[in-house]
Amino acid sequence: MHNFILPISAVVFTKNEEINITECLNSLKNFGEIVVLDSSSIDRTAKIASELGARVIVFKWNGKYPKKRQWSLEQVEYKNDWILFVDADERITVNFVTELRDFMTNSTDSFSAASIPIDYYFAGKRLKHGQRPRKTALLRVGKVKFPVIDDLAADGMGELEGHYQPMISGKTRNFRNSIKHNDNDPISTWMSRHINYAKWEAHLLMNPETKIEVDSSKSGISAWFHKLPLRSFAFFIYSYFMKFGFLDGRAGFDYAFAKSWYYWLSDVIAREKKQNATQ
Repeated sequence: MHNFILPISAVVFTKNEEINITECLNSLKNFGEIVVLDSSSIDRTAKIASELGARVIVFKWNGKYPKKRQWSLEQVEYKNDWILFVDADERITVNFVTELRDFMTNSTDSFSAASIPIDYYFAGKRLKHGQRPRKTALLRVGKVKFPVIDDLAADGMGELEGHYQPMISGKTRNFRNSIKHNDNDPISTWMSRHINYAKWEAHLLMNPETKIEVDSSKSGISAWFHKLPLRSFAFFIYSYFMKFGFLDGRAGFDYAFAKSWYYWLSDVIAREKKQNATQ
């Protein structure tokens, strides 16, 4: 990448990410500050991050709100007015940095956040088709807040905010260029993680008022799918057929099937919990 420095603080969220952290941090060389917010990893994540020059902050959740992302907005003093939330399994691309540089030079006065497309890899293969996620991850400090969702009793997500977008005070820019999401962990880790996500989704299904809160914070196709009664079937049809996921070959099928399984699992867990509650 070019040798210019962006006036942005990259904030990386970690917990036992030694397999991903080096590639992630190496992709952030253009950022004026790199902060790793680590949840007391028991592997070498924090040590590696420190050796690579990141500022490591240990996060210990107290079981209440604020959760991790909102806590970072309230408790961490950043060197820059803009921050970029990055997961350890994400990589910043050259094209994204170029667009980011143009945005910071010409457009920051007009916006409070930016929505970024995710270039998703599954089982090591880039998915060019199918459902394409986005996330609001570039944020102006003081202009963003994550909603407080009644989910502290839910299994699954724990210290980290669930699958919903932050609330933005001001306009959000839609970026064209993407961040690469390429997890080095095996698929079994993806499955384990999504079992926890499914438990959280099941809690929402059992608590309609909480689900409405989350639905209102989602956007685009995610909001639509989150409200459907047959989400697993609808997602597979949408991603694999309507969005041409089949053109990605076996990886396209595996991804569409895996995400459909995740939606199915959340529905099954919710039904099981309801049955147990009535016995």
